[in-house]
Amino acid sequence: MTAPVPPAAAGGLAAQDAPATRDATATPTGTGVAVPRVAIVGANGHGRWHRRTVAPLHAAGRLQLVALVDVRPIEDEPAAPVPAEATVHTDHREMLAATRPDVVIVCTPPHTHLPIALDALAAGADLLLEKPPVLSTAEHRTLAGALTATGRACQVGFQALGSAALAQLSAAVGQGRLGTVTGIGTVAAWQRPDGYFARSPWAGRRTLHGRPVLDGALVNPLAHAVMQCLAVAETVTGAPVRPSEIELERYRVRPIEVDDTAALRIVVAGGPPIVVAVTLAGEDFVAGEVIVTGTAGRAVLEYPTDRLLLPGDPQPRVVPGRRGLLENLLAHRADPAGTPLIAPLARTAPFTAVLEQVQRAPEPTMLGGDLVTVTGSGPERAVTVRGINAVLRRAAEQGALLSELAVPWAVPPVRTALAAQDD
Repeated sequence: MTAPVPPAAAGGLAAQDAPATRDATATPTGTGVAVPRVAIVGANGHGRWHRRTVAPLHAAGRLQLVALVDVRPIEDEPAAPVPAEATVHTDHREMLAATRPDVVIVCTPPHTHLPIALDALAAGADLLLEKPPVLSTAEHRTLAGALTATGRACQVGFQALGSAALAQLSAAVGQGRLGTVTGIGTVAAWQRPDGYFARSPWAGRRTLHGRPVLDGALVNPLAHAVMQCLAVAETVTGAPVRPSEIELERYRVRPIEVDDTAALRIVVAGGPPIVVAVTLAGEDFVAGEVIVTGTAGRAVLEYPTDRLLLPGDPQPRVVPGRRGLLENLLAHRADPAGTPLIAPLARTAPFTAVLEQVQRAPEPTMLGGDLVTVTGSGPERAVTVRGINAVLRRAAEQGALLSELAVPWAVPPVRTALAAQDD
């Protein structure tokens, strides 16, 4: 993500500004097939990753990159040079009016997602919306209503959901290879220095200019760990899960407003409990493991690398293959009934419910003194919680919160019961 794009007024573009049909704006190929016109809003920062994804599809004629938007000058990306015909803008509404894209990739700070998304939908575009898609259940409902009203599609940027390894794990769960699933856990230990929390005005913040932002381990860098667990639970329940209770412990090792270490338990209506144990102040690097425990065995998926261990396997194996979210969205546009979205907005509703409770929770507990080790200086200064990797692994494998493991510095969790809600 990158610096905020100026938020638009609520309500989006006027109805008369929207294109009459999708084909009215698509670029013809000479074969009778329209090439989707694509724009990227938030083209710097993580937006450069999206530019690298778009570049080969543009070169192959599968889409046309027509515009980039950012409030800062567009950064050079050697692997994805800006096409000569693409226009550059600092305001997304001006871009929508000028270029009429068919698909808009939104890669801006989370608190700007909803107004930009509403404007893009009103302009007749489908969305690839970075995670987290929105910051509350109310915003989720607003966006869902706009999708229904406009008939457009929204893919959310949980790219790990396209993993063939996740598909194999889900199939094994569905086929009963693990028996009855009794628990789902995830553990991840990353290290982020002080410079990471100074990367942008909203980094490490709970709010900015009075608006929710909610950067933090659970809902930004390690959001995929949470969503992968929800996806596995979805296989058990047969539908996007409905959290009935959320228990949350949040910690920090520097004076930020959000968590860099956390333990979370999601009690799932009609499904197994989920425990998430993650940190950005880790000792040794743990990329991220999803641990699924059943009455007949245990499976482990290292989701960033697609390494999977199923019951009976002698060792983890790499399961190659990921379906790209943008390519899937393009295929869905061409055949909505035959090609479902990998990460539709509705599938992310449980993640938004979790995020909302993180937003409402008290500030994280500060860890310092003898509990931490400090190395480096300046932007490279790093803080490590002593013994954190072993503690988090125990939590994920045992389905326990840190306070239940008698960790001396752990605090009692914040518990919130959630009422059953319609999407």
